[in-house]
Amino acid sequence: MFVSVLLTRKVISMRHFIDLADWSTAELRDLLSLATRLKQEWQRGGNQPVLQNKVLGLIFQKPSLRTRVSFEVGMTHLGGTSLTLGPDEIGFGKRESIADIARVMSRYVHVVMARVFDHAHLVEMARWSDIPIINGLSDTDHPCQALADILTIHEHFGRTEGVEIAYVGDGNNVATSLLQAATHFGMSFRIAAPPGYELDEDTLSEAGEIAAGTGATIRTFHDPRAAVEGADVIYTDTWISMGWEKEAEQRVKVMQPYQVNAALVREAKPNAIVMHCLPAHRGQEITDEVADSAQSVIFDQAENRMHAQKAVLVKLLI
Repeated sequence: MFVSVLLTRKVISMRHFIDLADWSTAELRDLLSLATRLKQEWQRGGNQPVLQNKVLGLIFQKPSLRTRVSFEVGMTHLGGTSLTLGPDEIGFGKRESIADIARVMSRYVHVVMARVFDHAHLVEMARWSDIPIINGLSDTDHPCQALADILTIHEHFGRTEGVEIAYVGDGNNVATSLLQAATHFGMSFRIAAPPGYELDEDTLSEAGEIAAGTGATIRTFHDPRAAVEGADVIYTDTWISMGWEKEAEQRVKVMQPYQVNAALVREAKPNAIVMHCLPAHRGQEITDEVADSAQSVIFDQAENRMHAQKAVLVKLLI
């Protein structure tokens, strides 16, 4: 999204990374190319310190392993530094207003990544911020994860166009961003979710508009086997996202037929890969047999969070 702000007496167009729907197909493909180049550069001996003297502020309302470590290490690879603020330190939207937090952080650091419950809080922060805001996860979107997922798929298949991806389980924030990314990159996206847990119609309609320009296709199912049949990629996520713990017992009961296990994987292509954004609740949405199999690329995904996010940081700061 764009927010016009007055900064150092100049009106500039401020870019944020909050929702993939705010980025064009060409821009996201450019980000994928940049992420690939930065990963290759790092593998050859290290990244150039293109973000030297830049500071990344990390704000967390939710616990984090991959998001915090990948952003901190990625910023270090690029020559910058980072600082982390947890929920007890900042009281996001409680101890002081989001508007004030945004304006204060704008005076201290060059970019902020926030991992929040309420997506509206990110939008509000961007409204008042003089610096780029990155969505590290919200209740509706997880764009950094989706970009890392596309990087992983592209590495494995050498392409994204025509790749058939089947998402199985809850139509949550991960599914939303994955759908947006898949349509931008010309993939065939299928989702199997129980009744009442599907992606909402607005999300599907918005993705359909993107797909119309890229040749991507979107299909929805209730039967996980029908969704997975002949797929190149099987993707799943936790059935109980942070904030939904009170529904845990009901969700586990409803989602049980959507477990990614060896029998379900056999419905896909023989060379299909299995993806999960982690953390995994092994024995619920995915079995150990599948998560630790040769078809699993879940730890490649975890690594690629760092490289994809480096591309976002470079794009926003240079």
